[in-house]
Amino acid sequence: MEPEAKISKKNDQPAAKEYSVSSKSKASFMYQVPALAWLKTKMPQQKPKLDRVGATIMAGVVISALIGFGAGWLGAGVHNPSSTGILNGTLSPQKQIVTSQGELISSIAKTVGSSVVSVNVTSTTQNTDSIFGLGLPETEQSAGTGIILTSGGLVVTNRHVIPEGTTSVSLTLSNGTELNDVSVLGETSQNSSLDIAFLKINNAEGQTLVPAVLGDSSTVQVGDEVVAIGNALGQYQNTVTSGIISGYGRSVQASDSTGQSTENLEDLFQTDAAINEGNSGGPLVNLNGQVIGINTALASGAQNIGFAIPINDVKGLIQQVENTGKLQQPYIGVYYIPITPDVAQQYNLSVNQGAWIPPSSVIGQDPIISGGPAAAAGLKAGDIITKVNGTPVNQSDSLVSIIDQDQVGQTVNLTVVRGSQTINVNVTLVAEPAS
Repeated sequence: MEPEAKISKKNDQPAAKEYSVSSKSKASFMYQVPALAWLKTKMPQQKPKLDRVGATIMAGVVISALIGFGAGWLGAGVHNPSSTGILNGTLSPQKQIVTSQGELISSIAKTVGSSVVSVNVTSTTQNTDSIFGLGLPETEQSAGTGIILTSGGLVVTNRHVIPEGTTSVSLTLSNGTELNDVSVLGETSQNSSLDIAFLKINNAEGQTLVPAVLGDSSTVQVGDEVVAIGNALGQYQNTVTSGIISGYGRSVQASDSTGQSTENLEDLFQTDAAINEGNSGGPLVNLNGQVIGINTALASGAQNIGFAIPINDVKGLIQQVENTGKLQQPYIGVYYIPITPDVAQQYNLSVNQGAWIPPSSVIGQDPIISGGPAAAAGLKAGDIITKVNGTPVNQSDSLVSIIDQDQVGQTVNLTVVRGSQTINVNVTLVAEPAS
């Protein structure tokens, strides 16, 4: 059985909540784990290839040794008067670059920081540790981060920042102003791989709200420099960290601190910009000051491994909430398994990427939801969805993330491999059921 790498909601610090990834096993993070979904994901068991893990760890050791050797050589050069170049002023351009980058990050922090809010939440939970196990109600304070989307007061944050049992939400602007008249417009369901919630600042006319500028996350590449802004530990407002995009298309399994409730997050950016507890819902920004991601998770017990939702995955929902004032997540009604080369080999599939609708013998239930859009469109068990409106479904663009860019009521064209044929199927999206 595969060792698990879990994400858990943590509240180790007062007034701070964050998803974190347990690093009991690093193997899961080096492989795309196949998943089942109600257009969302559940994790089946699959044995990881441990020989690749060993090779990766060994490579890390060798690289570290080389870096150490290189650092020692450079140090010797700095202190050796005969070594030309370093003592002759060639460090000046490097210093200028570092100074310029520092000024750029500072400018980004000031500009984007005015669009970042602290989200302060009061919720009621049942204390099962109370006397005789009566489950007496208990008030809990927590905090996260949000991003202002419109001058009219629309704010986006993470779903887990607004937990079940929330009784009140207030926001603190970057200038310290606290706003207490805040409504929760809607949240993605627990089945969803998008950890998103929308808030509304009521009576926003009296406030100067600065909307964030949204970028295009499809253009982001590994190595791109990014800045993360958020309410670190629920205490340090608009904390700024910087780093790079370390990877994309990541899938991780999420659970609360008890491990009793799990969910799955797909199509995430991985970044080494430090994401701390309380940063949930805050922006991941490119060097143009554009929001390209929403910070949502951190890896506990690891060094600077954080995860963010690409902003393009949320744009359809943002537009919908702007237009209608409520959140309805689009849905086609299938369980599917994201295809990787390993999955294709294991199940003898004809393609190496896409979303496979498995037979009931694989998942123990009908993969086509009765009465749903997929059933109405004639999708069948065994079908492989390879494209949505011409966009390929792969490890960096999951079926869920592509569908979530559209809106309820829209018709999407699916390219489907059925046996030896490739067909096109039109499916009209409906709102995902609450359960």
